Amino acid sequence: MKTAIISGTSGLVGMQVLHQILKNPEYDYVISVGRRKLALKHQKLVQISGDILEISNWNWADMMVEEDIKGDFQNLKVSIESGETEIHAFCSLGTTIKAAGSQEKFRVIDHDMVLALATWAKSIGTKKFLYVSALGADANSSVFYNKVKGEVEDDLKALDFDFLGLFRPSLLLGNRNEFRFGEQVASILMKPLVWLKLLKNIRPVYDYQVAKAMVVTALQDSSSKVEIIPSGLIQDISK
Repeated sequence: MKTAIISGTSGLVGMQVLHQILKNPEYDYVISVGRRKLALKHQKLVQISGDILEISNWNWADMMVEEDIKGDFQNLKVSIESGETEIHAFCSLGTTIKAAGSQEKFRVIDHDMVLALATWAKSIGTKKFLYVSALGADANSSVFYNKVKGEVEDDLKALDFDFLGLFRPSLLLGNRNEFRFGEQVASILMKPLVWLKLLKNIRPVYDYQVAKAMVVTALQDSSSKVEIIPSGLIQDISK
């Protein structure tokens, strides 16, 4: 029995991961964790929501029961508490400094929330954690965005999951809910690299490719505890 935990489903990659896992027979249940619930119903989807920074204090079992109108998720609750289900967590939480309003608020979302989610996931028995980081992630970087992403990676490593997948996509292509002028310009300028199949690790990558690479990686056996998956490898895995 396999269960997926997904957070960041309001974003490009998170929503793609959710759709792919809901269709994947390998996963019996999907737990969506977010600040708000999605306007989506599915027989194997349960949603729990609230302040992710306080997730360690959530009574997640009761929250699942509240969602369980037909009693379908009682088996899930029991299997998590008994350790009988293999749990994979997928995290694509993230924002931009502009959207967050400041570097401090950006760090809360891109670092603190991710670590809060990961710590909780580990506490309920999650074996594999797959995280959407960024091209250029480096805790020693002079670029604030890359520095935060690198610090997140280092802190996730310290949690010692059985497997940690760190996905570093380049510019993401897809249908965003919000308009980002800089990314729109960059995608227009860089799309020829996709068409011409040049500079694999730098050229833009589609949201569904990242999602597929995450799901495929989660379902594979790995001899490594930590794997960094650059944008070029993401494209290869998702073929």
